[in-house]
Amino acid sequence: MITPYHPIDAGVMAAVTASTNKLWPGLPVIPTMDSGASDGIYLIRAGIPTYGVSGIFGDEDDVRAHGRDERILVKSFDEGVDFIYDLVTRLSAR
Repeated sequence: MITPYHPIDAGVMAAVTASTNKLWPGLPVIPTMDSGASDGIYLIRAGIPTYGVSGIFGDEDDVRAHGRDERILVKSFDEGVDFIYDLVTRLSAR
């Protein structure tokens, strides 16, 4: 099944950018497409725009994604929680 393309919602992009600038001033927000899979495919196929945003930065010298000892920095976790809270608050106010 081919999934139709939908442009990024400008309001969502503005909220992501505002939340990013609040926590990390000057950091650019650049949309990318992940080559992995997610459950979002079911929402997209139902016509519901779906985005993946984490706000978690990894240690480029200690990549353990999907390993038996997968982990992230505590600072990254805390910042990610603050970012998602701010983003959800912005989006729910729309």
